[in-house]
Amino acid sequence: MDEEYDAIVLGTGLKECIISGMLSVSGKKVLHIDRNNYYGGESASLTPLEQLYEKFHGAGAKPQPEMGRGRDWNVDLIPKFLMANGPLVKLLIHTGVTRYLEFKSIEASFVVKGGKIYKVPADEMEALATSLMGMFEKRRFKKFLVWVQQFDEAKEDTWQGLDPHNDTMQKVYEKFGLDENTADFTGHALALYRDDEHKNQPFAPAVEKIRLYSDSLARYGKSPYLYPLYGLGELPQGFARLSAIYGGTYMLDKPVDEIVIENGKAIGVKCGEEIVRGKQIYCDPSYAKERVKKTGQVVRAICLLNHPIPNTNDAQSCQIIIPQKQVGRHYDIYISCCSNTNMVTPKGWYLAMVSTTVETSNPEAEVLPGLQLLGPIAEKFIQISDVYEPTDMGAESQIFVSRSYDATTHFETTCKDVLDLFQRGTTKEFDFTNITHLSLNDNE
Repeated sequence: MDEEYDAIVLGTGLKECIISGMLSVSGKKVLHIDRNNYYGGESASLTPLEQLYEKFHGAGAKPQPEMGRGRDWNVDLIPKFLMANGPLVKLLIHTGVTRYLEFKSIEASFVVKGGKIYKVPADEMEALATSLMGMFEKRRFKKFLVWVQQFDEAKEDTWQGLDPHNDTMQKVYEKFGLDENTADFTGHALALYRDDEHKNQPFAPAVEKIRLYSDSLARYGKSPYLYPLYGLGELPQGFARLSAIYGGTYMLDKPVDEIVIENGKAIGVKCGEEIVRGKQIYCDPSYAKERVKKTGQVVRAICLLNHPIPNTNDAQSCQIIIPQKQVGRHYDIYISCCSNTNMVTPKGWYLAMVSTTVETSNPEAEVLPGLQLLGPIAEKFIQISDVYEPTDMGAESQIFVSRSYDATTHFETTCKDVLDLFQRGTTKEFDFTNITHLSLNDNE
């Protein structure tokens, strides 16, 4: 390997694959390496089911015969849904990877209040019918939603006396007379914040997030979320095919010994005896341990169920958010559920995941409020992962390290990190106006 690459990407996690696709499409020559013999790294999809059992229970562990054919299961270690109108879908369309994937709408989004599951109202009709709030509160909430839709930071006449630069989200809730429960579900189930910090910050970003939720909802109706058939494992493979079209090279099962540095700057990577040269390195935290710091942990419980989650109207797929206040925590608890309609399980089986940011020395107990909503659980696998973020932003070293995946069940934070990586590496923000075709049905 005598040639020099513009970028060497280490690891085939979702973030690395997306950045590799973005770089390829912008004309860069990319080499993509993974030390594992499978795609996905931390965010891999395990199939057949035996693979999941062996990962958690050791060699030779076997699923129950009634769990059907092993290869009908595709278990995502970090399942996340895509916001239909969100930046990730736009990036996927931009890179052209969508022609290798088929997406399906997630059936419903729920929020927990007082231990009960409520559907997140999907439109004004549902907002007026929901039992999440009383009659007068519904009217106030509807007024708030109408204001959110027409708010424009550039036009002062849409502000209704609120100042986006100085007024906090809390002040907005107060202006519209929304009570704490409504503010809770708006901040956590619509704007998808993980804690309550946003209440004390200027309101424009939160309003944007709520609008993204309703715009995404408008695209497909039932919920704002999409998910690839056969699970997220399809994404890295789609990107590998895409990369080949643009002259990129993918190598699995290639041990990476170290990133080679000269005068404080990366010049390539060492694989066994050979050194592959590259002007920039993009990687996940496991490839650059000395350039990251641990900032916390996430606990995830993968649960196999032979029934839909109770009280969700027999939804074949859904997301449930338990806002932190409801269970006396600092961070929310997330639940995602998929089934045979998403091609991730055999008929009659469901795959649920409960996750949250660890706050105590007993992480398993922290996901209990989520597990209790699932009904009988046929099998449960608990995983506790360290969360890392880069200490070196790469300006000097040209090593750009992604952050670990958080506890959320949606892609908004992941996408933010990918765009941050892109900006750090190319020194300019990704320009979404370059994306010309914006429908998932386009196959050009």
